[in-house]
Amino acid sequence: MIYHLDGAVIPTGFDVPVEPLRRAAHFTGEPGCIAEARAFATRFLEQLRTEWCATIDERVGGAVLLVVSELVTNADRHSDGPYILELEGTDASLTVMVYDSSATLPRVFPRNPERIGRHGLEIVRALAGEVTVERVPVGKRVRAVVHLDAR
Repeated sequence: MIYHLDGAVIPTGFDVPVEPLRRAAHFTGEPGCIAEARAFATRFLEQLRTEWCATIDERVGGAVLLVVSELVTNADRHSDGPYILELEGTDASLTVMVYDSSATLPRVFPRNPERIGRHGLEIVRALAGEVTVERVPVGKRVRAVVHLDAR
């Protein structure tokens, strides 16, 4: 940070971010949107490493990308319109939020290794420290918080 004292510029070290890093992307549901969402999240992780000096190992980075994939896939599959991916992060956690136009809340099914499909929210709940779903004026928001500490 740089302080100005009676006109003198005094460097005091590294600039430390105060606000979480936030980015959002809109998707139409066209083919390739899920891959675009993963690429967007990959760029966000890099920016978080650079701007927040976040330590994100390969396993945690992979978990974030899987959460993004699952939530965006669900929005793509179950809504009748565009959806928004919003990412917010610090050096400690990354929040993945997906907004879509469907007011139908996702169902969590009991664990069943013989069931084919419908494991997306189960996977997200296993990877994220906190998962919430709420209705918003134009549909719903699914929010998952992934802690960046590898433990």
